[in-house]
Amino acid sequence: MSVALLVEYFEALPEDALQGIEDVPADRQYLHEASPLPPPPTGGKAKRRAALHLFNQKVRERYLEGTLIRLSFSECALARRAAVFALGQLGTLESNPPLARCLHDTDGEIAELAAAALRRVWFRGSGSSASDQLYRIVRLSEAQQALLALDQLIEKLPDFAEAYYQRAVFHYRSNQVDLALRDCAQTVKLNPHHFAAQAGLGQCLLRLRRHNAALKAFRLALRIHPRLEQIAATVRELESTQGEDGR
Repeated sequence: MSVALLVEYFEALPEDALQGIEDVPADRQYLHEASPLPPPPTGGKAKRRAALHLFNQKVRERYLEGTLIRLSFSECALARRAAVFALGQLGTLESNPPLARCLHDTDGEIAELAAAALRRVWFRGSGSSASDQLYRIVRLSEAQQALLALDQLIEKLPDFAEAYYQRAVFHYRSNQVDLALRDCAQTVKLNPHHFAAQAGLGQCLLRLRRHNAALKAFRLALRIHPRLEQIAATVRELESTQGEDGR
């Protein structure tokens, strides 16, 4: 299948179609304060949705997921960007490991696209029904209502890693750090590529003053996603503190 065609579809997208996860509130996308939030999309929502729908339709008609995975490792950086974005739109959990490898791409834009693509894949989980439920829950304004709904979703789908992570976000923002820690750990157990949960694990441990364990967790997050700059800064700060304590 022609690489040029995929690139053509990709380049036709408006710039704001590439930003963030539109249906998820920014403060629900990361548990830990150290993660940069995506910039808010600009322009008309209807226009973005129409552009994405057309992109998805065209890609779905001409490309298999396996082909997109192969193109995500193309020698052409633009082809890699297009393939990574397409996997974020249409990929299943089969795309989780290859997208995680793209976090280490020498092209920073590809790594950024891969991080957003992974979040979309994680939200989709094993199917559209679970994804639709999770999207509805994270948009709830009342934390206790969201937590109850997440409990029910997890009871029904105990292997849905992103549901545990989203519950961790609500627990953390409700100052229930021990419960957030538990859910982050379960997320990473189910999905070892989940850099946000791994970093969130470190943030919980830091709040609990378990600095050595937090440092280990943050280092593991950077091993998954080496461009988490504020996590890297936290690691340097903790390492400096350890050095001073050891004098």
